[in-house]
Amino acid sequence: MQILFYFVITVHVIVSLFLIGVVLLQQGRSADLAGAFGGQGSQTAFGPRAAANVLTRLTTWSAVIFMVTSITLTILYVRGERSHSVLDGAAPISGPAKSGK
Repeated sequence: MQILFYFVITVHVIVSLFLIGVVLLQQGRSADLAGAFGGQGSQTAFGPRAAANVLTRLTTWSAVIFMVTSITLTILYVRGERSHSVLDGAAPISGPAKSGK
């Protein structure tokens, strides 16, 4: 069970970094406005629309995988936990509390 937990954590971190990179590579909506006035900002290797479609699909799939690994990590953590009480690890009280008066 621990091997599966660590594997999912590894996949989760890789997908998180990939998702950050894909989001940062995307152009804003106002980037196409510069091309309308003669700017060269909208020139890309795939063309302006093809690159947007590829990056949008990569973002969507990365987000789906991120959500699935998040839910999986939560389920694995709860099932692997032995005690479900916060007070199980607390030290016992040694005696009655004394008043400072």
